Amino acid sequence: MNPSTESRGAAKRALLSLAIGSFGIGMTEFVVMGLLPDIAGDLLPTLWSSSREDALSQAGWLISLYALGVVIGAPTIAGFVARYPRHRVMIVLALALTVFNALTVVLPSFELVGVSRFLAGLPHGAYFGIGALVAADVMGPGNRAKGVAFILTGLTVANVVGVPLGTFLGQQWGWRAAFAVVALVFALATLAIALFVPAHPGSPGRTMRQELGVFRIPQVWFTLGVGAIGFGGFFAVYSYIAPVVTEVAGSPEWAVPIILVLMGIGMTVGNLVGGHLADIDLRRTLLVGLAAMAAMFVLLAVLSFWIVTLALMVLIVGFVSSVLSPTIQTRLMDVAGDNQSIAAAMNHSALNIGNSLGAFLGGVVIAVGWGFTAPALTGAVLAVAGLVIALLSYRLEARRAAVRELIAS
Repeated sequence: MNPSTESRGAAKRALLSLAIGSFGIGMTEFVVMGLLPDIAGDLLPTLWSSSREDALSQAGWLISLYALGVVIGAPTIAGFVARYPRHRVMIVLALALTVFNALTVVLPSFELVGVSRFLAGLPHGAYFGIGALVAADVMGPGNRAKGVAFILTGLTVANVVGVPLGTFLGQQWGWRAAFAVVALVFALATLAIALFVPAHPGSPGRTMRQELGVFRIPQVWFTLGVGAIGFGGFFAVYSYIAPVVTEVAGSPEWAVPIILVLMGIGMTVGNLVGGHLADIDLRRTLLVGLAAMAAMFVLLAVLSFWIVTLALMVLIVGFVSSVLSPTIQTRLMDVAGDNQSIAAAMNHSALNIGNSLGAFLGGVVIAVGWGFTAPALTGAVLAVAGLVIALLSYRLEARRAAVRELIAS
């Protein structure tokens, strides 16, 4: 029997409430990248005046600290809260995101802002992992994937609207204004979740030890490696896109939000196309996607000296990279067995290890004097490394399948 209009409306309100939070997460994670020069100039004025490259490299630590928070928080929080009612957990996570992002607005020094960024990253993976379970339950059988996709839409829309808008506000009224908006978004999400997300029981019998059993599966480690290293190439590029626009292409600062919009459009379309391609042939999508990403990063490094070609390449890079996002997520769920909830959270840990690794290595190659196009070449190396890991994963899987078939016969 089809659900009533009232129940459909209630489901939409619940999903929208969760999507508001995912919009905030997308904004808080990526807005730093467009405002990196502003943050470096404000929090590291002495270093900025003596060496912009060194200041930008050090400011990139804020990206790495947020990512480190995600990596630590995703399995820890997801495993710990599995037994509690999920709707209440989501309220607490949204409230924590509100408070920690508000701290970024008011804390005065680089070191303290770094602490606030680490804290803001802790609830990230658990929010998406547990939120996906709630969304699937709200939509019911046959529509589970639609519910999860709706929540992730908040993340992709953030890259089209929230990040460029936050970058513009930060450039006009100071970088802290962007995080004030982020804190308000999370406050709205907290209220909406409390009002519209229905009661959702946890799994009282689950223990942290049971949840962490996912790490005994070798293919899970291979897949996490693909996300952490291969997708890390994207973050090496994205983390330093602002100085590429201003220093390499020689464009004014107002062009940065436009470039970020193009990146967001590419990411949104790529995410949708990637889900479709992964359903058709996940293996081919993953392998071809990693190879294509490496090639596009090399082209970006070569063509970034003119704003028109840079804009085109940013659009393509956003598209190709985001094709991999649902592909890696699906692969991880395929190999995780019964450990779906913690696997969903760990996907975001892996991607944020990539965030941290890419931002760090991109900062290193800038700091040693290789220029602002060097992070793109670094990203290409990481993408190739991810491709090697994926090939090894499938080769091992095929060998084990052959052994099982031989034993069975």
